[in-house]
Amino acid sequence: MKLRKKVYMTAGYNTISLGTGRKEFHPKKARPDLEHYIKEAGQGVLEQIGGAKNVDEGVISNFIAARFSKQANLAGFMPYIDEGLRFKPAVRVEGACGSGGMALTTSIKSVLAETADVVLALGVEVQNTYKAIYGADILAQAGWQKNRKDGHAYFFPGQFSDRAGAYFEAYGEEESRKGMAKWFANAIENARLCDTAQEFHNKTPNLVEFHLGNKPNGRFFVDNLNVFDCSKVSDGASAIAVVSEEGLEKLGIPKNEAVEIISFAQVEDDITKDPDSLTELTTIKEAVRQALVDAEITIDQVGTVETHDCFTIAGLLAVEAMGLAEPGKGAEFVAEGHTARDGKIPMNTTGGLIGWGHPTGATGVHQAVTIWEQLIGKAGDAQITLNPNKPYGLSVNMGGDDKTVAVIVYKLG
Repeated sequence: MKLRKKVYMTAGYNTISLGTGRKEFHPKKARPDLEHYIKEAGQGVLEQIGGAKNVDEGVISNFIAARFSKQANLAGFMPYIDEGLRFKPAVRVEGACGSGGMALTTSIKSVLAETADVVLALGVEVQNTYKAIYGADILAQAGWQKNRKDGHAYFFPGQFSDRAGAYFEAYGEEESRKGMAKWFANAIENARLCDTAQEFHNKTPNLVEFHLGNKPNGRFFVDNLNVFDCSKVSDGASAIAVVSEEGLEKLGIPKNEAVEIISFAQVEDDITKDPDSLTELTTIKEAVRQALVDAEITIDQVGTVETHDCFTIAGLLAVEAMGLAEPGKGAEFVAEGHTARDGKIPMNTTGGLIGWGHPTGATGVHQAVTIWEQLIGKAGDAQITLNPNKPYGLSVNMGGDDKTVAVIVYKLG
C-alpha cells in the first residue's frame, strides 16, 4: 500500500526469547508468564517515548494464548503495562505466526486514519507451557483443521518437510541441503551476537558440517528436515512505537532515531486449499511484489531483510519469492554466502526464527525492531555495515503455510 502520509517506527524493545538453548531455561522450573512479557516489552517502549501519556492507541498481537496460557481478551493487558494506558483504545489481532506483522499493519492504518499519532504495537507468545509434541497440535491450528487428522504428528514440520522433499526432487537433495545448512549456520552465528536471542549461548563448532551430519530421519521426526531445520519453541515479546510525523515531534525523537515506513502489503490466501506449488511461496511472492511496487523500488535496493524462516526450507523459498534467485537457485544463493551478514543482502541479522527464536505472536514485531536497530545503527554487536546504495529494509512475516503474509518496506527516517 502506498501511504498517504508519513509513518515511522521507533523505540523498539525485545525481551529475551526464552526456551531450549538459553542458560536460564529449564523445563521443570518456573518461568515468566504471559503478563511478565507483556509488561516488560511495553514498559521498554514507554521508557523511550516519555511514558504512557504519549500513547493514543494500543495493538497487541498473539496467536493462541487461549490454549498455551489459557488466557484470552489480551487487549485488556494494555493497562496492565502502565496505569496511564487505562481507558485508552486497544485491540488484539491474530494471524497465526503472522500475527506480529498484522499488529504493525493495523498500527500503521490507525496512523493513516488519523485516529492516533502514537500507537504501541506489541507482540507476545508463551509456548513452553506444553511439551513439543502437544504444542505442535496447538500450533496446527494455524492451518486448516480439517487437514489435521491426516497430517503429521508434528503438523507444520510435516508440511514444510513435504516442501523440502518436493524441492529435493526437483532440484537435487545434496545441493539443497547445503543451502539449508548454510541458512542454519547463518542463523546461529547471528544469534550469538544478540544477547536476547535464544541461541545466544550456542557454542556448536563447524555449524554447516554439524547440520549436514544430522540427516533427516522420518522414523524419529519428519522425512526431509532435521530438528535443526526448525524454528524454536519460544516465550517472549517485542514492542515498538508506530507514529506519525506529528507523533515523532510530540515524542521529541529525531528522525535519525526512527525508520520511515515506505510501503506495506498484507495479503491472504485460502486456508482451505493446498499450495499451488510445494516449491514456491506464492503468497510471499505476491506480497513482496506489491510492497516493492508501491515503494517504487526493486529488491536490489534493499540492504537487509528479516524473513520468516520457520524452517530452513522456508528461508530458501523466500529468497526465490523475493526475486533474488531463480526457482531452484535459492539454495545455491544461500550456500554461496549472499544472505550472510557480510553478503550481498544480509538476512535475519539477529538470528531470525531459527536463531533468535519464534514466540509466534511476537515474531513480526521482532523483525521490525531488528530492522529499526540496523537502520539507525544501534544493533550493538549484531550491527552490520549497510550499503549506502541499498538504504531500504524489508520484513516478511508469514502465518500458516504461506497463507497470511505481511511485508513492510523501511528506510532510515
